[in-house]
Amino acid sequence: MRLLVPICTLLLLASHAAVTAAELPNIVLCMADDQGWGDVGYYGKSPVKTPVLDKMAATGLRFDRFYAAAPVCSPTRASVLTGRHPNRSAVFKWGHPIRPQETTIAEALKKAGYVTGHFGKWHLGSCRADSPVCPGNSGFDEWLSAPNFYENDPLMSHNGNVIQTKGESSQVPVDFALNFMKNAKQQGKPFIAVVWFGSPHAPHIASEKFLDMYKGFPKAHANFLGEVSGIDAAVGNLRTSIREMGIADNTLLWYTSDNGALPKVGSTGGLSGNKGNLLEGGIRVPAIIEWPAVVKRHRKIDIVCNTTDIYPTLLALTGVTVEHQPVLDGRSILPLIRDEPFADRREYGFWDYPIGGRGMKADTMLAAQKAEADSGKQKPWNEVEPDPSVVGGYSEDNLPGPAAWIDGNFKLHRTVSKTGEAGARYQLFDLGSDVEEKHDLSETQPERLAGMKQKLSDWQMSVVRSLNGEDYNAK
Repeated sequence: MRLLVPICTLLLLASHAAVTAAELPNIVLCMADDQGWGDVGYYGKSPVKTPVLDKMAATGLRFDRFYAAAPVCSPTRASVLTGRHPNRSAVFKWGHPIRPQETTIAEALKKAGYVTGHFGKWHLGSCRADSPVCPGNSGFDEWLSAPNFYENDPLMSHNGNVIQTKGESSQVPVDFALNFMKNAKQQGKPFIAVVWFGSPHAPHIASEKFLDMYKGFPKAHANFLGEVSGIDAAVGNLRTSIREMGIADNTLLWYTSDNGALPKVGSTGGLSGNKGNLLEGGIRVPAIIEWPAVVKRHRKIDIVCNTTDIYPTLLALTGVTVEHQPVLDGRSILPLIRDEPFADRREYGFWDYPIGGRGMKADTMLAAQKAEADSGKQKPWNEVEPDPSVVGGYSEDNLPGPAAWIDGNFKLHRTVSKTGEAGARYQLFDLGSDVEEKHDLSETQPERLAGMKQKLSDWQMSVVRSLNGEDYNAK
């Protein structure tokens, strides 16, 4: 339970009429940090070597139109935990903490008997044990976490105690996650393990083993590619280990990234834009699902899906109901996973709110936290991080910043100039034939343009109402 009680206490009930405890699947959610849509071997758009991800994509479900909810890291991570667009909880940019009033997937699944673990990059608050938004107070029973990206041999916060770890940066969280999984199996409990890698975020420092795979490449590019291959190897070790534990068949493994490709070293796979903007290259990411007991055949999926879909999908497959559930932006894709009839027209809003990010140097923060603990003078959380529970104060008369609306193959871009709402510019693209977003259809398809503009506006107003606390006051 969180240290800060939400305004509207959320009662979580497990309803398992069709799901018994023995049938509940284990869940592993893996997320890379800055791996673009083209930064995988299976698309053939990059020289990167990812044999494990290639095999998963060739045998499981390969999502070719999967979107991060935001073009940068912290917001997308919030979307995974809540099923909501991150602006609803004020996670606008990197380093912004998630509100403690939100209900996370870890909190929800604990009611179904799951043991919950977080391993790797957190970036939704500090990793101090008394923080209201550390992993432990966000529903995770076990956690080995860093407040931001990290490199090899990282300092990590283990349930609030800072420790020095050893190993390649992507393998470190996997090792701890596997130990967590073994303990859960011994207890006879289903688990959810959230494994969020710190790679391939800059600075790129690949271990020698993976750097050697890219001899002849410029140093910066080789280190980037080596970090992606390091993730691939760590995922391979994870998959091998859960097979050796005999739990692979009933374990859902969901792999994706938090935003689109980095400029220069990353690959968008031919999409326009990069990390940090709402063009396709900034928000479309690789995604793969394995679940041997359910996914019986390989499929390439072109249906639009989003990181906000993860939360409602996991609620659906576990039978968990959240009373007074705040509005969700994601929708369950469980029928799609099960190869059942599924509507292929999917709509999602995107909104890059113009507020700056907050710098968080993981090593510096964790070193300070350790020094305080060693001296016996631990600072309280509110002396080192902002209060994440503050709600309200956002105007409903002005909707600042770039936004977009995707409806199937069509995508609407909204750009607001310095003159405000009156200077808003709209562009309409058919991604089915124009993935590079070069041919504006706004003048030739005025009816579609008007309809999508209205949907985007209505959705943005809903988001502002969430920002101002409407969801937390629901009865």
